[in-house]
Amino acid sequence: MAEAKKYEMAVVVTPHYIAEQSDPAINRHVFSYSVTISNTGNVPAQLISRHWIITDAEGHVQEVRGLGVVGHQPLLAPGQSFEYTSGCQLATPVGTMKGCYQMTAEDGVQFEAPIAEFVLSMPRVLH
Repeated sequence: MAEAKKYEMAVVVTPHYIAEQSDPAINRHVFSYSVTISNTGNVPAQLISRHWIITDAEGHVQEVRGLGVVGHQPLLAPGQSFEYTSGCQLATPVGTMKGCYQMTAEDGVQFEAPIAEFVLSMPRVLH
């Protein structure tokens, strides 16, 4: 009997505050975040698009949608990973990001890879 198909991606995000590009005096806080997307399922799948929800400490929300990530639409075989770094700017020293990637498996099945909420924080702001 054939193994059941599993459509699963693991997403790990590591955020960083970029002090040299930030200027708190004018409410400019720049962050980078490194993302690792790993195919933990058993079917090859391609990242088609992304949807981010970025919220600052005052509750202002930016939604970002687009094709691929940093100009790529990686096709990940089971066990493969893709890493990239991107960034965003907030008016507050703390905020959050969350979202999902829209994936299409080799067999045409579409599914989402959720990105758990993570905190963007200027050092020494959160305890």
